[in-house]
Amino acid sequence: MTVREALRTARRELVRRHVPSAGLTAEVLLCHVLGRDRAWLFAHPEEALSAEEERAYEECLRRRAAGEPTQYITGVQEFYGRPFRVTPDVLIPRPETEFVVEAALEAGGVKTIVDAGCGSGAIAVTLALETRARVIATDISRAALAVAQENARRLGAAVEFIECDLLSAFASGAADLVVSNPPYVPEGEVAGLPREVREHEPAVALDGGAEGLDYYRRLVEEAPRVLRPGGRLIVELGIRQMEAVIEMARERWEPVKKLSDLAGLPRVLVLRMR
Repeated sequence: MTVREALRTARRELVRRHVPSAGLTAEVLLCHVLGRDRAWLFAHPEEALSAEEERAYEECLRRRAAGEPTQYITGVQEFYGRPFRVTPDVLIPRPETEFVVEAALEAGGVKTIVDAGCGSGAIAVTLALETRARVIATDISRAALAVAQENARRLGAAVEFIECDLLSAFASGAADLVVSNPPYVPEGEVAGLPREVREHEPAVALDGGAEGLDYYRRLVEEAPRVLRPGGRLIVELGIRQMEAVIEMARERWEPVKKLSDLAGLPRVLVLRMR
C-alpha cells in the first residue's frame, strides 16, 4: 500500500465513523507511524508502507475511530509552539489556555509564579521558558506530575514540582502570581461532553462540582495567603462563568483584565489582590 492509498482508505473509514477532521487526522496518524512530517507525505505519495507500518497505522486508525483522541495516540500536543507529551493522565492542552500564558507574560515585576493544578505542565513549563521567574507547579495527581516533569526535562525548563491539592503546600507570601486552569465543567454536564473528552480525559481535571465553580471558590480564598501584597491570580474559565467568578471574588479581589478566546468568548480573568 502506498502513502496515497493509505491516506485515501483512512479518510474514507474515518468519515464513515464520523471522526471530525478526518483528512487531517489520517495525515497526522500516518506521520506518527512513519516518523515523518506532512510535507514528506505530500512529496512521496507513491512511497510504499512496510507490512509493519500498515499494521501500526491500522491500529492507530482503529483507536481513533473508537473515540480515543489523536493526541493520546501520538502522545504529543503542541502548546505555545512547543511539543508537549500527553497521556490519559493529563488533560490535553487547549489553544484557549495560551491566553493564560499571555496574561501572565503581561504582568510586571513577577519573581515567583505558582501554577496550581498543572496537569501536563504546559502553562508552567511555558512560563519558565518565556520568563526569568521562579516557577512552581502543583498537582494532586502523582501521575500527572510525572508527565509534567518529563515535559520540563525534555524542553529544558527549570520548574519545581509539588504534589499537593492546589495551594495547600504553600506558606504565606510565597508568590507574586498564581495561575490556574482548574476543573470547571459542571458535574451535570460531564456526561454530555464529546466522547473523546468524556471517556478518555481524566475526570479529576474536568469536574468542577455542581456549578463548575468549586475550584474557583477555593482559589479566591486560598490565593491571598500565598500571594505577596498586590499579587495577581489568573484563571481560565468555562463559558458563562466570568461574572460568577468576579462576584465570588468581589470582597478581596479587583478584576483588572478579561480576555476572550478566538471565538470571542470570555475565557481568562486576571484578578489583583486588594
